[in-house]
Amino acid sequence: MKKNIALVTGGYSGEAVISYKSATTIQNNLDREQYNVYKINITREGWFYEPDQGDPVAVDKNDFTVQQGDQKIRFDAVLIALHGTPGEDGKLQGYFDMLKIPYTGCSAATSALTMNKSYTTGVAGKSGINVAQSVLLFDHSPLDVAEILQKLRLPLFVKPNSGGSSIGMSKVLQPEELQSAIEKAFKEDTQVLVEEMIVGREFTIGVYKSRGEIITLPMTEVKADESKVFFDFEAKYEGKSTEVTPAQVDELIAEKIRAAARQVYEIFNCRGVIRIDFIYSEAVGAPFMLEVNTIPGQSAASLIPQQVAAAGGNLKDFYSLLVEECFV
Repeated sequence: MKKNIALVTGGYSGEAVISYKSATTIQNNLDREQYNVYKINITREGWFYEPDQGDPVAVDKNDFTVQQGDQKIRFDAVLIALHGTPGEDGKLQGYFDMLKIPYTGCSAATSALTMNKSYTTGVAGKSGINVAQSVLLFDHSPLDVAEILQKLRLPLFVKPNSGGSSIGMSKVLQPEELQSAIEKAFKEDTQVLVEEMIVGREFTIGVYKSRGEIITLPMTEVKADESKVFFDFEAKYEGKSTEVTPAQVDELIAEKIRAAARQVYEIFNCRGVIRIDFIYSEAVGAPFMLEVNTIPGQSAASLIPQQVAAAGGNLKDFYSLLVEECFV
């Protein structure tokens, strides 16, 4: 018998468009011989099942069901393709935990922790993973710029602590740029992370678990165009970057990154597929973890589909694996 799968997309943040693109790729590649797929769009205006034909149908939030004619549809599992809140920060995961509905990806606790960049690097650093030196700012008790510059060395990156897609992020080269960068980030979040820039090559790597084994996908090296001072929203989503998959990198370096990625996956008790960003410092001879993305993009141009293809796999099998893993 086919399983009923709710494919959840939408969201409450500026990343909703990315969520829709991810959901489209997943919807086009889910095995319809195994699954009945129901696309659920979650917005501030409401939660709706969007059938291929006909009007949207409101979701009953009491039990996460939808009415289709005289039939009440209950879901065997949820495939979460919703970037930002409430899909990436643990809120939906906690809701599904209470309803005892399996879902793909990390738990509520892991999702909430990794959405907070400062807490993520704090836990990783305590566990032996290399991370950049940083300072966390709160809107209710901001630090003076001079105090920050006493603690950290330029150049710096300033970013919303719980944001995604590099929205509100700035690279600071001069002391006089820091205040405006902090103000820009505070427009997106009540917490702002200021961290030292690690000089090196940027790599991003997908990691997932299958039958108890933590598996790394072929990594991607990411380079922003010369016109970009860092890998910002345009570089990520509007073609202002070069992505090489699989990365052309010495095997000794590659294995250090893979080992760190597996360690991060284990430290944070991850499930499903995640993507981890690293900077490899030639000076130190080691990778530095930047952040953990528990719901990586799945659009046709996104990095995880690129890496699955580089590994010799296909998305139909890969998404089936992710769905079946949530029952383990």
